[in-house]
Amino acid sequence: MIGNLITTPFGRRSMSLAHLKAQTQAQEIEAGKTADKWQVYRWLCEGKEIIGIGDRSLAVLNALLSFLPDNELSADNGLVVFPSNAQLSMRAHGMANATLRRHLAALLECELITRKDSPNGKRYSRKGRGGEITDAFGFSLAPLLVRAEELQQAAESVRAASMALKLVRERITLHRRDIGKLIEVAVAEDVPGDWGTLWKRFRAIVEAIPRQTVLAALEPILCDLAALHDEVAMLLEKHVNAENPSANESQYEPQQQNSKPDSHPDLEPRFRKNQGPKLELVKPKAEDVTKAYPLGLVMKACPEIADYAASGISNWRDLMTTAAQVRGYLGISPSAYEDALDVFGQENTAIVIACILQRAQNINSAGGYLRALTEKARVGEFSVGPMLMAALKANGVHPQLVIATS
Repeated sequence: MIGNLITTPFGRRSMSLAHLKAQTQAQEIEAGKTADKWQVYRWLCEGKEIIGIGDRSLAVLNALLSFLPDNELSADNGLVVFPSNAQLSMRAHGMANATLRRHLAALLECELITRKDSPNGKRYSRKGRGGEITDAFGFSLAPLLVRAEELQQAAESVRAASMALKLVRERITLHRRDIGKLIEVAVAEDVPGDWGTLWKRFRAIVEAIPRQTVLAALEPILCDLAALHDEVAMLLEKHVNAENPSANESQYEPQQQNSKPDSHPDLEPRFRKNQGPKLELVKPKAEDVTKAYPLGLVMKACPEIADYAASGISNWRDLMTTAAQVRGYLGISPSAYEDALDVFGQENTAIVIACILQRAQNINSAGGYLRALTEKARVGEFSVGPMLMAALKANGVHPQLVIATS
């Protein structure tokens, strides 16, 4: 029972259930739990939008933390600070008294600190004969220690969202540049096609891009640009193939050779040429990569995908979930993703997307590239293993030294 450890505010300040909850949680600190106070503060600064706290309130919290002698938050070191408003204002860059009280109230409302008021409302400490502090009245920083993991997760979520937004903006910029120049060269070279309509579609998509870049608003725009990019590139490729079929055959010979199991495929985007009516083929059985290739090996080959996982990648489910999210950032349409799942399976598709992300800067259309790999796998001309080995080699890892159980 911890009822005798709960304190109520002094004077006219009222008690609330939220304050009661914060004090109760603060009393439930695990034995021996510690955290670096400035690291916790940095996590809070990164995840402030998720927690719901402002910059000025964080400046006051920084001042409160500076009154804690040790850098380590722990129950043994004491978690109550007791500066006067005048001292606190000086360390908060001369903040006015009324403003200081308002931001202290905001910190209390967000349950980042709690009050421990003395009988007369003053902030002070009481020391024993040996000079050690036996009791203190002021502001308790215990909630920061209790919520350390939550604050870390909030910071990681913000970093992952920021990285995802950066990738989406980069892909949109690349698609805009490529589509514009491809249509220009098509018109200049009198390539057959309704290029005027394609240009109007392109401009309509571009003009729909909002000024305030929000991930949810940019993802559908990226998918539309990726689909249009595929369409324009396919028209140009079909025209080039029709003019020079012999060169087209020689162009595709190295790609067919690279798809053999004992070689490393080129991860540059290519499009499947028109090969006439497709034959009915039996769907190949997807290889079980979870047995052939450990998750650690996949992460060594494709480390960048971990930046998009809010809580890291520790198992295959985490990898598949993150890959499904990255799919949208790369501009891969839902239909292309579903086709890949149907042919590769979930684990293989996650690895392929991780490899595409690893070389995103060298692939003009991730959606078109995934479709091309899916078609090759459908006829048995592509498997995930060589692609994974090529990614390992690109990262300076020797595959023959890593795969010892395959």
